[in-house]
Amino acid sequence: MTLGTSTHSYGEPSYWDNRYAHEPGPFDWYQNYPSLAPLLRLYVPRHHRVLVVGCGNSAFSEEMVDDGYGDVVNIDISSVVIDAMQKKYCHCQQLQYIKMDVREMSAFQTGSFDAVIDKGTLDSLLCGCNSQVNATKMLEEVGRVLKEKGVYIVITYGAPIYRLSLLRESGIWTIKLHVIEKLLSEESSGQQKWELTSPISLDDDGSSVEAALGENPDVHYIYVCMKDNGSKAGLEG
Repeated sequence: MTLGTSTHSYGEPSYWDNRYAHEPGPFDWYQNYPSLAPLLRLYVPRHHRVLVVGCGNSAFSEEMVDDGYGDVVNIDISSVVIDAMQKKYCHCQQLQYIKMDVREMSAFQTGSFDAVIDKGTLDSLLCGCNSQVNATKMLEEVGRVLKEKGVYIVITYGAPIYRLSLLRESGIWTIKLHVIEKLLSEESSGQQKWELTSPISLDDDGSSVEAALGENPDVHYIYVCMKDNGSKAGLEG
């Protein structure tokens, strides 16, 4: 976060335009592609069409393409960063960058994508004004643009007690929870305490997670939400 900036600004396009104008170098929120690749490969086959929301100037999507993904669409609310990324990747047919508000994705037809990846975008909306209304709009649109059985993978700092009720509101998701330690420092051993590809047991209120991980674990939570309109949505773990 830029010094002197409230997190409430995270919901404003002007904040992001200003940030990307002054900080043009690539930056990955929360986790980079190599750290998340084993999980993505588990849930998202390489031939699937992927939407990355709130892409920013991350190298994440480029690294997905390098790993064999062939159709990655990226959106962001900042015209500054989208202009820059369009120029940077103009010769890469597998990548597309579009200026778009995740709360209003009417340019995409219903059922356009097999997977949606969100690294911090839901969190950003929850930091802004009218957070619950904006987050609900976003989740409704994500659910709309996903195909049936498509997956919404959201990487967040929000523990289940803060995220499950919001994700369950629409009733269309079957949810699994994974966790990953926050990016390891160069001085660390490089060993993870929890296996990324193994789901954490998840009960209705999320209290089982603290029992499994301990109090205040230094992790990012990854909710893998499968769209399932045909049956009663719920939790898996």
